[in-house]
Amino acid sequence: MSTELPPQVQNQIAQLQQLQQQAQALLGQKSQIEMIIRETESAVKELEASSEDAVIYKSVGEVLFKADRAKLIEEFKDKKEVLDLRLKTLAKQEERIQKRFGQLQDQLKTSLGQRVPEAA
Repeated sequence: MSTELPPQVQNQIAQLQQLQQQAQALLGQKSQIEMIIRETESAVKELEASSEDAVIYKSVGEVLFKADRAKLIEEFKDKKEVLDLRLKTLAKQEERIQKRFGQLQDQLKTSLGQRVPEAA
C-alpha cells in the first residue's frame, strides 16, 4: 500500500497550512492594533483629565514639540477611529479565514475517506 498522498490532498494540506499562517499573521496584527488602541485611549483620558492651561508636548521622533491640548485630543480620537475600523476589517478577514479553514478541513476529511458530520 502506497503512503504517498494524492496531489489533491497534498494541495488541500498546503492550503490549510497557508490559511493557518495567514490566521497567525492576522492575530499578531490584531494584538498590535488592540495595544495601540489601549495606549491611544489612555492618552486621551490623560489629556482630558489635564487642565485647560496645562503645557502639553507631542513627541515627533526624538523631538518634543509644544502642542495644543484640544488639537491633540482630536488627533488621538481620529487615530482611534481609524484603528477601530482597521480592527473591524481584520476581524472580518479572520472570520473568512476561519470559515475557509473549516471548509478545507471538511474537504480534506472527505478526500481521506472520513465521514463529515452533517450540520444540524
